[in-house]
Amino acid sequence: MPTTALRDGYVGVLRLASPDTRNTLTPGVVEEVSRELEAFDSDPDVRCVVIAGMQEVFASGGDQQGQGSQADAAWLRISGCSTPLVAGVSGYAIEAGFELALLCDIVVASETAELGLPQIMLGLVPGGGSTQRLVRAVGKHRAMELVLTGRRLDAHEAQRMGLVNMVTPKKEWLHRATELATFIAARPPAAVQLAKSAVLAAAELSLPEGIGEESRLGRIARESADRAEALAALAEKRPPKFTGR
Repeated sequence: MPTTALRDGYVGVLRLASPDTRNTLTPGVVEEVSRELEAFDSDPDVRCVVIAGMQEVFASGGDQQGQGSQADAAWLRISGCSTPLVAGVSGYAIEAGFELALLCDIVVASETAELGLPQIMLGLVPGGGSTQRLVRAVGKHRAMELVLTGRRLDAHEAQRMGLVNMVTPKKEWLHRATELATFIAARPPAAVQLAKSAVLAAAELSLPEGIGEESRLGRIARESADRAEALAALAEKRPPKFTGR
């Protein structure tokens, strides 16, 4: 199998593990990733997910001959995951691998990481929604440079651009990604998912519309059982027991 999925406490870990193909994200692999994430997303005991590759490679380009509407649908399903996604990136995150990292909410990268969209050098346009997400992440001018030149970024330059949250020593990336995911998973899960939706709305809505959506989601959070439990635990000076409701 090109992927392995397991649960560590409240954290789901999805590993890309195909050394023979350097974790190439063919349409079939993208479909499998989307199914595994949907399974995590529907599991109330999974409150954050780490997507990771191997030490040498996070993921590389897909089979461009096989891209089409089915692959596009799988990418959209991945982007629709309501559970927070933390990418643990080591080595190459190229073409579709970079696209997968862009889909995640937080990126923890090894100092060995290289990220890029070199499709232009093969006469292709980057896919998986990467051109759209890259503009939203770094702005038009930087996105245009990266897409039109196809050049690669090292982890530190990617961090300066805002594409990477944290750069770690080369053997600590998975531990730090899982540690961060565990920290997020300890927060009230209902509020975490609502807050993720609020942040993502900023890319789709005007400022007044976004503020309205933030207010709507905030009202839902205030009425949740997790909010009541957080207040009760604070008053009783005990650890909270969140249910995600």
